[in-house]
Amino acid sequence: MSENNTYATPLIHLKGSDNIDIGLNLNLKHIYNKVPDVMFGRIDLSSSNIDINNNNFNDISIYADNGIKTSCSVKAQYQNIQRIKQRDPQSVESYIYHSLQHPEINTYDSLEWSIDSVLVPNITDPETILQLAKLASNAYARLPADPSWRDVNDPDSNYGKGFNNTDGFGWSETGIRGHVFVENIEDEQHINRPPLIIIAIKGTTAAGLGGGNGGNDGEGGKTGDDGKTVEMDKLNDNLLFSCCCARVSSLWSTVCDCYEKAYTCNQNCLENSLRNPDRYYKAVLDIYRDVRRYYPDSEVWVTGHSLGGALSSLLGRTYGLPVVTFEAPGEMLATKRLHLPIPPGLPISMEHVWHFGNNADPIFMGVCNGASSTCGMAGYAMETVCHSGMTCTYDTIKDKGWHVNILNHRLKTVIDELLMKSNETAQCIKPPPCIDCYDWTFVDHNANNRKRRTTITKSSSTSSTKSLHSTTTTSTKERKCLKRTWYGTCYKWSDDDDDDDDDGNKGELKRDINIKFPKQTGL
Repeated sequence: MSENNTYATPLIHLKGSDNIDIGLNLNLKHIYNKVPDVMFGRIDLSSSNIDINNNNFNDISIYADNGIKTSCSVKAQYQNIQRIKQRDPQSVESYIYHSLQHPEINTYDSLEWSIDSVLVPNITDPETILQLAKLASNAYARLPADPSWRDVNDPDSNYGKGFNNTDGFGWSETGIRGHVFVENIEDEQHINRPPLIIIAIKGTTAAGLGGGNGGNDGEGGKTGDDGKTVEMDKLNDNLLFSCCCARVSSLWSTVCDCYEKAYTCNQNCLENSLRNPDRYYKAVLDIYRDVRRYYPDSEVWVTGHSLGGALSSLLGRTYGLPVVTFEAPGEMLATKRLHLPIPPGLPISMEHVWHFGNNADPIFMGVCNGASSTCGMAGYAMETVCHSGMTCTYDTIKDKGWHVNILNHRLKTVIDELLMKSNETAQCIKPPPCIDCYDWTFVDHNANNRKRRTTITKSSSTSSTKSLHSTTTTSTKERKCLKRTWYGTCYKWSDDDDDDDDDGNKGELKRDINIKFPKQTGL
């Protein structure tokens, strides 16, 4: 939070009290383009360059009437949500990195949680859900050449330079994209809080399955999506939603090197692969980090479709943000592999992630798997079923007579044929107990190494004791942890006071584990 916070902290919302809808008006202010480990660009929009770029969207079906969507109105309510107390990007990313490197330490027990009253979407309002779906659809559109793109990592180096096919910086045809909407509170004198932010994250452009947002061809069609993110989207899909690096059979090319043998996979390798800097999860963290630079006190919502929805959920779990997704594949497996912070015993009333979908979408329902499935034939290993948070499923098979078909995964179909024709939203429920990849064995090699080292140490100690004191029984005093970091690492032990440092000072703090944090940018 900013040190100069002039906004009043909202009171905790009491269960059972009246919760009145609050109307919010938001405008598109920024668009991000992040190619993992390559470039990171942002354009700050004004009314002038929006008007110029609107002309380029006249032939795009979903924007033909009103151009690219630059404003929206949604309804919100205050709700209590439970999340970690320290949510600045540096602390959160350090925690995630630490939990990946030391999964044997139960960091959940050492986390400090808080219950905060925040604005969340009114998920029972059909118009709000429709507007959020349109924002998710909006993220598929790309802006043409514009001279005001900035390099986020070096904002002064490229301002006004623009970009083209020969330029080293600017719009890239690969990577992840995010549209940032900012609440308009300038004319609202009674609002004593920072503006709300909504981040919409682009989903999958699917090769062989039609345009990612409803086009008639495999290159994006008239959706505004250029289709050039296909390969990188597929790589991240197969990494996030497969059991083991998209190892469906020996004929498949894997997206990581974690497969060991039949139905056996290296768990540590999988976890580190998801966190690699050239993958989409790290890219959405970077986008959020930059948004926080400009809006440090604002609450943030996240939305997205398909892969964008799953990434939205992962980002929301990481920072405790309200999330609404559309037709997202099961992301619970990735949530666990990334060791994202989920409050223990989280009550349904405090859940802040909602997954909207329809039961005729095989990807949302988790049945688009196997080598002979539509997804499999297109090269996608969509093997996960389980969602975190709440699922809100429209029964389109019964109510609309739809059949299970990959075309029902397209957001344009969902918007035009479902959300725009629905007078009520789907009921959101807690999913039943669910297990992904039950037939696989995931090996924790770090645990095996720790066990091996412990056994060797005990054997050596026992042997030495017997040789020196053949008739004496020795006992080792148990070490007690006196102080821990907020993410669980012990840095002061009970026997540290017995040792002197080089200067003769007792009690110098010693680190049990040497943690090397990854290089950070931004905040």
